[in-house]
Amino acid sequence: MQFVIAPDHPCLPGHFPGRPLVPGVVVLEQVLQAIARDSGRAPAALRLPQVKFMAPLLPGECARVELDGQAPRWKFRVLREDTVLVRGELVLVDEAGA
Repeated sequence: MQFVIAPDHPCLPGHFPGRPLVPGVVVLEQVLQAIARDSGRAPAALRLPQVKFMAPLLPGECARVELDGQAPRWKFRVLREDTVLVRGELVLVDEAGA
């Protein structure tokens, strides 16, 4: 799934003034949207046992989410062209909290 965070996104003025970077939580939100799109529903309870931010995403840059796996566990990468920006793993949590 491809995405672009617009330069006027409300999170950007404070992150960081004069040199805006897309916050990690906004990038991870795109990962959740890709999983929801892939699986047909948004994950409710989840954990991120591993996430590594490797390079920044700037407003207006095109990036894409790549998923590997299926519920309850996905590995993901967020890329700008061939550059890996973020990689990690997302796991659904069952009702018992495991």
